[in-house]
Amino acid sequence: MSGVRVPPGGTLGILGGGQLGRMLALAAAELGIQSHIYCPDKASPAFQIADRYTCAAYEDPAALAAFAESVDAITYEFENIPAATAAILSSARPVLPAVRALETTADRLTEKTFVRSLGIGTAEFRAVDSHADLASAVAALGRPSVLKTRRFGYDGKGQTIIRPGSDLSEALARMGGQPAILEAFVPFMAEVSVVAVRGDDGAARTYDLVENKHHDHILDQSIVPSRLSVMVEDQARAIATKIIAALDYVGVLAVEMFVTADHNVRVNEIAPRVHNSGHWTQNACLVSQFENHVRAVCGWPLGSTDRHSNAVMTNLIGDSVNSWRALAAEPNASVHLYGKHEARPGRKMGHVTRIFPKSR
Repeated sequence: MSGVRVPPGGTLGILGGGQLGRMLALAAAELGIQSHIYCPDKASPAFQIADRYTCAAYEDPAALAAFAESVDAITYEFENIPAATAAILSSARPVLPAVRALETTADRLTEKTFVRSLGIGTAEFRAVDSHADLASAVAALGRPSVLKTRRFGYDGKGQTIIRPGSDLSEALARMGGQPAILEAFVPFMAEVSVVAVRGDDGAARTYDLVENKHHDHILDQSIVPSRLSVMVEDQARAIATKIIAALDYVGVLAVEMFVTADHNVRVNEIAPRVHNSGHWTQNACLVSQFENHVRAVCGWPLGSTDRHSNAVMTNLIGDSVNSWRALAAEPNASVHLYGKHEARPGRKMGHVTRIFPKSR
């Protein structure tokens, strides 16, 4: 088993106990691999299905050391891992994807600079650390534009739109004093993503291009196949493949992109982990994004990324999870609930994937 970090019967450590950690642990179990979840939140839904879990702070060196000692390799379900945490764990066990990917993608300014260095298009952007910076950036990029915190934002959090008439001081105050970035508004015809996976040998594979629909800045639906041309899909796959290779990445990552009216693709964000827009792969592919991530980080051969069915994945947000009974009765629907105890507005409680005969 040369190169295998986690064989059947071994243990994969997972940082983060949310729904992504839960689904990674479920995929690991299908391969005979045990999971040990590490998360400071005692209500973590991944704890419900893990073989073992540790509820401790990410800054607790003793707990981290004990966690590392108990596993064969470590991965994560979210990208905002403290640098000190990653350093402690990396000194004891393989941490994959490697810390370099975290360092590159955790900061929007660093991420966009990296993508541009590969010759890949993004929205125009400027760093913003002061009111003067913001005024200068708005003058250069125009309105509307989008002001975002450089770190920790997701699902529309940590960002605000600068519109004609917007007060710049108020917009900057919404950043809470954190370093920010201003991005030019991209007039797009579609929002898409590609989920890619890369193994130890450098071989990379991509799942089909997904067209994404958002509501209140939160992903609502992912649809595959997209309505976009083969030319656009080839462009998007090539971008994801170039990024995952440049990061020397092992595991699954997702690249979110805009498609403009002239059919050009621009990168919006990179997620160095399994991704919401790849949940459809659980039901429409032989090997899901979760299983392929586990395979990659454990040193196994990658599985197929081919799609056998068309699919529409719909997130169950807040109270919409209460429709689970009707959804479960649909003959072509697969319901995935995350075991969260309280449905709150904007909270992802589960998803449902409807599959259909493959059309292309």
